[in-house]
Amino acid sequence: MRCISSWSMAAEGGIHFDDAAAPEGMRLYAVGDIHGCYDLMVEMHRRIMAEIIEGRPPDWRIIYLGDYVDRGPASRQVIEFLSRTTASDPRVVALGGNHDVGFLEFLMEPMPDGMFANYGGTTTARSYGVEMAFHPLEALERSAQALRDMIPQAHMDFLRGLKLSAGFGDYFFCHAGIKPGVPLEAQSAEDLIWIRDLFLGHVQLHSKVIVHGHTPVPRPEILPNRVNLDTGAFHSGRLSAMMFEGKRKRLLEVGR
Repeated sequence: MRCISSWSMAAEGGIHFDDAAAPEGMRLYAVGDIHGCYDLMVEMHRRIMAEIIEGRPPDWRIIYLGDYVDRGPASRQVIEFLSRTTASDPRVVALGGNHDVGFLEFLMEPMPDGMFANYGGTTTARSYGVEMAFHPLEALERSAQALRDMIPQAHMDFLRGLKLSAGFGDYFFCHAGIKPGVPLEAQSAEDLIWIRDLFLGHVQLHSKVIVHGHTPVPRPEILPNRVNLDTGAFHSGRLSAMMFEGKRKRLLEVGR
């Protein structure tokens, strides 16, 4: 698979998508933003596991790129599935996205004008059986406490334990992207879950190919220095993933 790009690369010393490789003997899968689309997630997971069982790679990882909650109708089911699956098999890796962090921050300090209140948190609360009220403040506090009471401890532990990046071979996985010019090991939490323009517009190669989500695109965006797998599952009804094995790369998609 060749990258799709009209860019001419002037950078030297970085890793180009075409040359990037997974660790020897390890197959990698990365899955884009889920946003409460439990049906698409479980179908993608089923398909990936079927490939793993059939292909029997010596080692493997499934890396979820974050944003499990908000917008879609089944955030609770998504968190339940991922909390159980990652606890039972460390080869399934769940990274945190800005919506996941925003959910946790809201539970700790409810705000009427934050991400959770304004970008899909109502559906997350509803999946836990709670109808949120964000105004007045007394109603906000009551509904936030009702939501806290409905969230299992295992879900809280899962959210608190989310890592923000993972590296395997020539690939670096995170939710949003990286700040160009900053070593991967020195990236800030804010950039890993929030960055857009500075990262998306950067045309030079990085020390690894960055595999991310966060910014919805009509189809997976495969460029010399990065891969964007967020195809807006909630809006599009399509969830995208990519397999990496040796230097082979292959897209996967499930849809409604």
